[in-house]
Amino acid sequence: MQDEGIKSRSSCRLFILPAFALSLALCFAPAAWSELRIEVTQGVDNGLRIAVVPMQWRGRGRLPLDVGGVINSDLRLSGRFENLPVSQMLSLPGEAREVYYRDWRLLDVEYLVIGYLEPAGTNIQLHFELYNVFKRAMTLSQTIEGTREQLRDMGHHVSDVIFEQLTGIEGAFATRIMYVTVEESGAERLFRLNIADADGHRAQTILESKEPLLSATWAPDGKRVAYVSFERNQRPAIYLHDLQTGTREIITNFTGLNSAPAFSPDGKQMAMVLSKDGNPDIYILDLQSRRLRRVTRHYGIDTEPSWTPDGEALIFTSNRGGKPQIYQIRLVDFQIQRLTFEGDYNARASLLSDGSGLILVHRRDGIFHIALLDLKRGRFTVLTETSLDESPSVAPNGSMLIYATLVDDKGILAMVSIDGGVKFNLPSTRGHVREPAWSPKKTMQFEPVAQDFPG
Repeated sequence: MQDEGIKSRSSCRLFILPAFALSLALCFAPAAWSELRIEVTQGVDNGLRIAVVPMQWRGRGRLPLDVGGVINSDLRLSGRFENLPVSQMLSLPGEAREVYYRDWRLLDVEYLVIGYLEPAGTNIQLHFELYNVFKRAMTLSQTIEGTREQLRDMGHHVSDVIFEQLTGIEGAFATRIMYVTVEESGAERLFRLNIADADGHRAQTILESKEPLLSATWAPDGKRVAYVSFERNQRPAIYLHDLQTGTREIITNFTGLNSAPAFSPDGKQMAMVLSKDGNPDIYILDLQSRRLRRVTRHYGIDTEPSWTPDGEALIFTSNRGGKPQIYQIRLVDFQIQRLTFEGDYNARASLLSDGSGLILVHRRDGIFHIALLDLKRGRFTVLTETSLDESPSVAPNGSMLIYATLVDDKGILAMVSIDGGVKFNLPSTRGHVREPAWSPKKTMQFEPVAQDFPG
């Protein structure tokens, strides 16, 4: 939604980019780098009652992180659980023989999580167990191993396993989010591209620039990102950034627009918007051969490409019909199909992994919201209730999406479940945040040292 123009409220410069809405990304009040915090604004009714007992440490000294607290926070902030405070627990068991079901039933707890950590050479092993209190039975037991530096990753892994066991939905706590912050000092602005855990912790700045940073996107392997930067002669160029080495290179720097990069599902190609031939159109670049292929040819503006999960088509925004609407083009024969008809503005769309619907920016009553279009029924469901909602990005498990919005005139990130039942905000402790992108995969995988699903 940031592509048509980025325009200030007062004295900000105007940058023309290929899309159809105004963004405040370049005219925020002063901001400072910081981690995000999560504030639940809406959870499911009658969430599962769960108790996460603090994890026992069976080694010397103290661990640098409360892993049980990470698990408890993950599950609570998912909006699907009602967590029992530690202060209300009648006991703090660390293993099966210490579990007294009667105490937990008295507290109306449905599920109980216990566990402990212990040294394993230079590593640490984490053992946890999940109990169904009403059935008086253990339903899951698992042991994983990692380094002290991976304690938070281990906690997110446990949260993912428990979440999937109890909801049937793959967890996304071990994923990351990417976002842009802007800091002002007098007449200068400092743009930062940041990456953090999905819960906002461990935020790191991977790039700083005095010129705008836009349209950041992840490669499917989660090891590379692409974005648009104006740092080269104050003109837009697309950069490819390797997160492991920190090296980066310019992918396109044609005269005119270079914007809206989108990796193909196999990571070998990149769709983008270029105006080098006179009009904003969509192109595909082979990242190995650097061969460029033009996909659309129209006097209107074609922009914001995203790939279908099979890599055989692109979803894009175009005003070729007079108003911004969503279209799909097949790459085998360039056949184009219009997908949206309701409303006078639909943009920034991406197809759900199962192909059942589109997540997009939809204008209703003059206000921009994030909506879900059911492609089978042709029905719109508005998922957000804030104003100037933009830049939706879907979690890899398909159950949640993150987007940028304004709350009390402050740019923040927010999340909402695909069914609209769970909502929470991720404001920065200071400043404004925009341009979110959810990582395509989990950042850390742990193979269980031991595992049991007795129930």
